[in-house]
Amino acid sequence: MSVFQYGDRVQLTGPKQKMYTVTLEPEGVFHSQWGVINHADIVGTPEGSVVTAAKGGKFLAFKPLLQDFVMAMPRGAAIVYPKDAAAIIGFGDIYPGARVLEAGVGSGALSLSLLRAIGENGALYSFELREEFAEIAKNNAITFFGKELDNWEIIIGNATERITEVLEADSIDRVVLDLLKPWELLSATVSVLRPGGVLVCYVATATQLSRVAEAIRDTESFTEPAASEVMIRGWHVEGLAVRPDHRMVAHTGFLLQARKLAPGTKLPPAKHKNKTEFDAEDVEAWTPGALGDRVVSYKRLKKSVQESVKNSNAVTTESE
Repeated sequence: MSVFQYGDRVQLTGPKQKMYTVTLEPEGVFHSQWGVINHADIVGTPEGSVVTAAKGGKFLAFKPLLQDFVMAMPRGAAIVYPKDAAAIIGFGDIYPGARVLEAGVGSGALSLSLLRAIGENGALYSFELREEFAEIAKNNAITFFGKELDNWEIIIGNATERITEVLEADSIDRVVLDLLKPWELLSATVSVLRPGGVLVCYVATATQLSRVAEAIRDTESFTEPAASEVMIRGWHVEGLAVRPDHRMVAHTGFLLQARKLAPGTKLPPAKHKNKTEFDAEDVEAWTPGALGDRVVSYKRLKKSVQESVKNSNAVTTESE
């Protein structure tokens, strides 16, 4: 039976169902309106235990799930939400031992799901333009996994140029693109993705979805791209009171999935398909300046870097 030890991250759920996450430290103390809890009182107890605070407040103690960690971790850029990360793992058929290319690391939310899916025998190559984002992602991974992972390489620079410099042709099983202009990476993707491999693009807007879908078709190297989005609606279930929740997690992004064809293969034409005529100028008009760079304030980014370093240092210090 697994018990809490110093260095573990613990998720405490209080009397009002609010969650608090702490890293267990010698002499550490958790403060709340229901009284304090000494970290030493949590160490040695199994997951799912109830810990009583000094003023009588009851807290349920668990190790955080990946989705809980992702929603609370330091971030410098918008994250891929757990519902979308789960869909990417499923639609992309990310499996243990897979060699995966990821472009657009951000704060590392999707990277954590990919690393868990590929396991120790897989390899993840993540390309990120901004060094600050890469540092936050790396520290978040250390905090979650408790160590640096040998099978994860973060490559800093323009992915359009670096992908074919770092990776060999037909050496990658899966490609996941989560960045502003994924169509700019399709040529490099065709080069390194093996035949039968899966490409998944995650984009935020309908304009991006349209443009990347047409760009995938223009390569003539993939199957017909399939587009979707993930929405989750919770339900209130208490006795005979069964109804949908008043709030739901609706649109966060679009997913586009396609598989690479064998060299020289021509995709058979679809039957009974009506295709609207358009040209390159139409596509450009459909994607006006809405594709500007996402701006993250320097102050927020610096704070996220400092917080991620603090969290990762706490984990590595306790493990030494």
